[in-house]
Amino acid sequence: MPRNVRPRSAVRVGSPFTGLAPVFMKELADHLSSIRMMVLTLFVIVFGAFPVASSLQQLKSAASAVSTLGSSEVFLFLRIFTIEPEQVQIPFFAALNFIIPLMAIGLGFDSVNSEFNRRTLSRVLSQPIYRDALLLGKFLAGLTTLAVALVALWLIVLGSGLVLLGIPPTGSEVARALGFLVVAIAYGGVWLAVAMLFSVIFRSTATSALCALGLWLFFFIIWPQLGPAIAIALAPSEIRNLDQYVGVQEMGLLLMRLSPGTLFTEAVLALLSPETRSLGFVLPMQMRGAIPGAPLSFDQSLLLIWPQVTGLIASMIVVFAAAYVVFQRQEVRA
Repeated sequence: MPRNVRPRSAVRVGSPFTGLAPVFMKELADHLSSIRMMVLTLFVIVFGAFPVASSLQQLKSAASAVSTLGSSEVFLFLRIFTIEPEQVQIPFFAALNFIIPLMAIGLGFDSVNSEFNRRTLSRVLSQPIYRDALLLGKFLAGLTTLAVALVALWLIVLGSGLVLLGIPPTGSEVARALGFLVVAIAYGGVWLAVAMLFSVIFRSTATSALCALGLWLFFFIIWPQLGPAIAIALAPSEIRNLDQYVGVQEMGLLLMRLSPGTLFTEAVLALLSPETRSLGFVLPMQMRGAIPGAPLSFDQSLLLIWPQVTGLIASMIVVFAAAYVVFQRQEVRA
């Protein structure tokens, strides 16, 4: 064969997403029917039920006052997600900040390397299925599974609030709760992509799980202390004016926002607390003329959290693209 002629076997035929639907349906069925999924879902529901149950007990006393006032600006349903219970000492959204990454890592840490270990990856790719469709189908199936679990938990929380409080949510509250659900799914997608990246890089499932969990622990425990320390270390030895002080605070906030958990927390707080008017460092003089406690409209809250939501989605895409590039360059023959 002449050197300038490409072998016929190396030429792609058809769309690179050929076989995406079969891979997605097969992986989704495996996730939904697996014991691991049942355990993770039970863990999410039980772990999230404790702060919700305690919050509902505290909000029962306020329900009668809200029904008497008849005001749509009380946002009683949203307080189920944000109030800090007396018994558990952790709000519902903070509990999700802890359990969503664990569930996403549990779904994706062995998505690719388990195929290598079972010697089935080369057999799958010998069919008319490209690597593009295989990796994307696995990711979409994991993200759909995660979304199913979060939607179930979301419906349980809203249903429990409706039954126990006896007050229906307003349209604005439902819209904000839906926005919270979308942000939670995007947050889970980031850690699912991280788990799949380590699953592609490492052949050992234990190694990929430990690396994903280690990165999560770094951002969850260490980075909240390390980020402000880096900002202080980079700051001038003597802060002589207000501009330098504001610059140090903004640098610390920027470093903190490198963590997906920080982006998730800020977006959720702005959605579920309508009175939140800013997510950055604000001087008292900048709040002059603002009405304390006045809620923002839903569209204004969306504009406020748009950078955080964009950051989560962009992080998910970038990490998945890194996994895609590494997977395309790997040898998959048994």
